[in-house]
Amino acid sequence: MDIAVARLEAWMRSYYHNVDHDVGSSGVRDLSIADLLAISGAGLSDLNALTIRDSETYGGSGLRSALADRWTGGDVDPVMVTHGSSEAIYLVMHLAVGRGDEIVVVDPAYQQLYDVARWRGCRITPWPLRAAEGFRVDLPRLWELARTRPRMIVVNFPHNPTGVSITPAEQDEIIAIAREAGAWLVWDNAFGEMTYTGASLPLPHGRYEKTVCFGTLSKSYGLAGLRVGWCLAPPDLLARAAILRDHIALYVSPVLEFFAELAVRNADRILKLQHEHASANRRRLLDWAATMPDSVRVAPPDGGVTAFVEFLGYPDVTDLCRELAERYRVLLVPGSCFGDAFASYARLGFGGTAAELFAGLSAVEELVRARTGMPA
Repeated sequence: MDIAVARLEAWMRSYYHNVDHDVGSSGVRDLSIADLLAISGAGLSDLNALTIRDSETYGGSGLRSALADRWTGGDVDPVMVTHGSSEAIYLVMHLAVGRGDEIVVVDPAYQQLYDVARWRGCRITPWPLRAAEGFRVDLPRLWELARTRPRMIVVNFPHNPTGVSITPAEQDEIIAIAREAGAWLVWDNAFGEMTYTGASLPLPHGRYEKTVCFGTLSKSYGLAGLRVGWCLAPPDLLARAAILRDHIALYVSPVLEFFAELAVRNADRILKLQHEHASANRRRLLDWAATMPDSVRVAPPDGGVTAFVEFLGYPDVTDLCRELAERYRVLLVPGSCFGDAFASYARLGFGGTAAELFAGLSAVEELVRARTGMPA
């Protein structure tokens, strides 16, 4: 069985580096090395002492300790540094589940959260968010799905691509559902530190023994190019992951870990700057959508820097997104990258600069008006 094409990555491969304005990506504005050094108070001279040698399988001691201080009260045993959260996903889906296992996955979802497991012969059961209610969670439905005692439940809040999140009480209930089913609970925390309508949710790590948490510096930090993420999991699962990654990537480069440790140690400063910027752009997006009520519908994102925009009257927005990229040089991601049922949606990222968001929204509006014959 061949692994499925990663639709989102394939779309990005075609257009990400061939546009002038990006309103499709899911991260905040990119930081430069100079930005990171200024925020952290470090200098390039600090690199002089770095020996470019092998790092450690679980992550260099400095970065691993920084992550532990932030997430586990200083306990490094459940912490592994990974190449983005994508490596963490790949490792866990090879080790915590096997052929024939059922996995319940929030729907829509980032494709790698389920198709790696599908490729390995797992049965994927979608847990649909309620699209008619702004993609809100349906916990009674999750209770029903968990009656079959699935091997794993995979969730992502704040959610990619819709930006919807949940309350602490709803999080508690999800943990209770996983515990009742005896299922692994996989908590994708990619956007967990970027919220607007409430405080960030605590990680479920430490509250249920069969929990795995993923995180990354790509989304809320603006450091996607570092390709550094992390995995929190029971030490026995990480020990097996160490054996598997011996056949893949071995470890993360100590050069990347140097900059990643600066970011984690100064996370609150970075996130404050990025949050102020993203909040302003979120308002700009919602104000724009309010001027086009007959063309687009947007549920206000609770967190992250993406919204799932429904294009009214478009059964499939793929051609519209392709024309935006090829004619207007603007990146927008068709909803079909998250499943065929979402073809009338597009993921719109508002994490870039204000100028980039303005240019992207202007192009989207111009194209929609031209296609529908609406006056400019």
